[in-house]
Order: sequence, then structure tokens, then C-alpha cells
Amino acid sequence: MGGMTTSRIKLTKKSHACVRLEKDGRLLVIDPGGFSEDDAAAGADAVLVTHEHPDHFDEGRLRAALEANPAAEIWTLASVADQITAAFPGRVHTVGHGDTFTAAGFDVQVHGELHAVIHPDLPRVTNVGFLVDGAVFHPGDAFTVPEQPVDTLMVPVMAPWNKISEVIDYVREVKPRRAYDIHDALLTDLARPVYDGHIGRLGGTEHVRLTPGESAGL
Repeated sequence: MGGMTTSRIKLTKKSHACVRLEKDGRLLVIDPGGFSEDDAAAGADAVLVTHEHPDHFDEGRLRAALEANPAAEIWTLASVADQITAAFPGRVHTVGHGDTFTAAGFDVQVHGELHAVIHPDLPRVTNVGFLVDGAVFHPGDAFTVPEQPVDTLMVPVMAPWNKISEVIDYVREVKPRRAYDIHDALLTDLARPVYDGHIGRLGGTEHVRLTPGESAGL
């Protein structure tokens, strides 16, 4: 599954960690959580959820999307699937590191197993990242490095578990062609120019900040 597919992908950034990917008239949504818009998952043919924290997983947003589209399905790890399988029987797929599947016409690979450490006294929850069409990687809340080239990295820029030097080193290690910011709801507008300059200049890649609702072609 290396390299991009021939169909062009439209990427739309929603607030915080949510990303919407469109291809051939179908929509894949990743992490429509509680920090994202109420309609972040609206119109989805498939939803991917990286982990159980409420800024990434919101049952209400998932319920609205799945009720609106009876054919829509969810792919996620066991800790989330266990909470929602009863609500969406037959429509929730449990995945883990190394799995591959097709969702809304996109080829998806699963990478990673654990959330980054917030503090040693706090238990680590599970977390997976999703590599979509061999091109777009959403790591969830971790600095997971896929074992293959990544064209577009969704990079978590501000979280209780990271600092900017780690973000820069992560971009350097993955070596994407471009990096788009996610996990940015905690980052004030005053700090954005500082982060933008450091990540792009020191990370060694094209660094792009999309405002919520803004789209880009891949």
C-alpha cells in the first residue's frame, strides 16, 4: 500500500484533532471529539477514532453521524469500541497495530499502541494512528513513526503530553513532505507565530496551519 492512490484527496481541518478526508464523493472523518464542532462527523461514510479521550471521542457526534447515514461505520481500538458497540450493533470494527482495512473507499493501516505519557503517575491509555491511502498519517495522541514514508503528517502541536522540541523532532523523524497542525485547540493565537516558525524552520518540512473549516488538496 505504498504511495498515494491516483484519486485526489481533499483534506478539511476541523477544530482541534478532527480531520475530514474526501475522495470520489465519499467522506472519512478522524477523531470528531468534544473540542470539535457539533457537526464535525456530519455526512461521514466512515469514522476513525484514535483513542478514548473526550477531545477525540464523543459519542454524541458519532451517534448523529451514524443515525444520519445508516451505512456509516466506525473503526477504532478496543477501549472505544467497548463503549459504543451496543449503541451501533454491527457497525463498529475493532482494530489494532498492524491491521489494514478499507473504509469509505480509503485504504487504512493502523500504527501504534499507546498514548504518549502525560505524567508517570497517570496510567497510559491505548492509542492508534491511522495511515490513510499510504499518504496521510494521523497519530492520535502519540509520536508514532510509521514504518514507511508519509507524504502528509497531521502533527499534534500542543498537548499536556508534549513540548515543542519533541514536536520538532517528531517531524524530523517522520520526514513528511508537509505537516498540518492538529491538536491545537489549547494553543492561543498569541503563541501560533512562535510555533509556526519553529516547526516549519527546524522541522525541515513544509509546515501548514489550516483554520477550522479550511481545506487543501493532496
